[in-house]
Amino acid sequence: MVNYQRDRVLPTSTELPCSDDTPVDNEDQNFIPNLLLFLLESIWAQRNDWFFGVDMGIYHTTGVSHLVPVVPDGFLSLGVERRKADKSRLSYVVWEEQNIVPKFVLEVVSKTPGDEYDTKLNIYAQLGVLYYLIYNPQYWRRDQHQPFELYKLINGEYQLQIGEPFWMPEINLGIGRSRYTSGTIQREVLYWYDETGTRYPTADEIAQAERQKTEKLAAKLRELGIDPDNI
Repeated sequence: MVNYQRDRVLPTSTELPCSDDTPVDNEDQNFIPNLLLFLLESIWAQRNDWFFGVDMGIYHTTGVSHLVPVVPDGFLSLGVERRKADKSRLSYVVWEEQNIVPKFVLEVVSKTPGDEYDTKLNIYAQLGVLYYLIYNPQYWRRDQHQPFELYKLINGEYQLQIGEPFWMPEINLGIGRSRYTSGTIQREVLYWYDETGTRYPTADEIAQAERQKTEKLAAKLRELGIDPDNI
């Protein structure tokens, strides 16, 4: 194998396309990874040693060519800068990230089969991604798989894990399915969980809980003859 780093022929992130320009064919492929990103912005608000990419090319030297990226729907890397030089990444270039590969990769299966169970699985295994989640809520029967399949890289091969939400100690997060409510519409999505299996709430849920707490306190004060508006 050619040692690209030694021969100094590796391009920079500014010289590489940021994605494969393949459009998604359902909204979940964008909504779900972005929801996971927004949750992390709250959960890890005080941390700057992580990066979550959405529909972003990952360039690496373990494939056929370092010029051909793999583009998952979402991925999480640890031990890297949240923002590089206070700028947004154009793509995730492993050789510019101290050779740190993502710990977690997410693929949301679409109407058009995307080789999630074979070609991409092999790519992520070769790259060294520790956890690979294939989320297939709509087409799992077609693909003869389960809707939620989480694989862990063990001795160079992916092994399907059991349990949901599934706790990932190397990341200090769990992941699983639950319902998401927007107005009168509900849908199944993916959420992060803590070690006890408790789901991390969204910003809207936190705000709603605070409003309910405030309303209960105001009602209690009124029972005591105190006007909360005059406190």
